[in-house]
Amino acid sequence: MGWKTNRINQLVVKPTLQTTLDDNIFAFGDCAACQWVGHSQGVTVPPRAQSAHQQASMLVKTLKYRVAGKVDLPEFKYRDYGSLVNLGSYTTVGNLMGALSGGSLFIEGLIARTMYQSLYKLHLMALHGFWSTALQTVARMIAKRTEAHVKLH
Repeated sequence: MGWKTNRINQLVVKPTLQTTLDDNIFAFGDCAACQWVGHSQGVTVPPRAQSAHQQASMLVKTLKYRVAGKVDLPEFKYRDYGSLVNLGSYTTVGNLMGALSGGSLFIEGLIARTMYQSLYKLHLMALHGFWSTALQTVARMIAKRTEAHVKLH
């Protein structure tokens, strides 16, 4: 149909996340090539869950504006809060960005693991609700204490 795409086949979108071909079609997340405000031309928002979540939150407001008949739509501005990576039972590492440290702050160990687990629980609560997440957490704590520890050597 002639959609404008970048080299990795993401749809090129305006700052309002509207496609360049049709203002009634919006794209966000991994399928959207959105210019990263404050960076040089051609630098797009990274295709991460963090950016997709921010884009989805903005699109909720945008759709409310459209239903209300407003013409001026908000523009997307990505804010990188950093990344956390859990490396199993070995360690967790992370890079926090922004107002906390005025730049970039590298964290690892117990603090990073606690932050990762907290974010994971918040994600579960958003998907399944508070009570389901709480019951799953308690069940895992009980199962972990009662399961057999098998040595294979």
